[in-house]
Amino acid sequence: MMKPVESAAGPGKNGGTISIETVADILDRELKHVIAEWLMRVEKESDLMHIPLNHDERTGHLPHLIHDVINRLRLDAGSKAPISKAAAEHGDLRRKQGYTVAMMVEESRLLQVSIFTTLHQNVKQLEFSALLPNIVTIADEVDAQLKEQMLRFMAADKAEKTKSK
Repeated sequence: MMKPVESAAGPGKNGGTISIETVADILDRELKHVIAEWLMRVEKESDLMHIPLNHDERTGHLPHLIHDVINRLRLDAGSKAPISKAAAEHGDLRRKQGYTVAMMVEESRLLQVSIFTTLHQNVKQLEFSALLPNIVTIADEVDAQLKEQMLRFMAADKAEKTKSK
């Protein structure tokens, strides 16, 4: 929800006002940019790139995970966050694609970096009073998603080992 305000330095360019947005609104608006930022970072990681995947196979999970982050940011304070179904499905998928636990941790880390970089690029529109609590919420949600991914990844791994005995 954007609120037009004048910045402390005065009005925005051309005498207009600067629109202030919540972190959730910025991430929603910049979803494609966050994904592009993430992919650019992933493509620089040779250990991630040695698994050949097309664009959809590599990034198809991200809109769902980022929307889970956005939804978490929009929850009322004190509300219990739902477990990310998308994260669990992603854990299964990455295991089938041949990822290791370390590779999934790296992808998750790069997601946080990409989200925070996008917020930094939109710093003039940020609602500062909620920024630090939102950063904590983002980190907590991405880490909770990683935990869910790992639980599903390890369960599938255990099931396969049991089946092959």
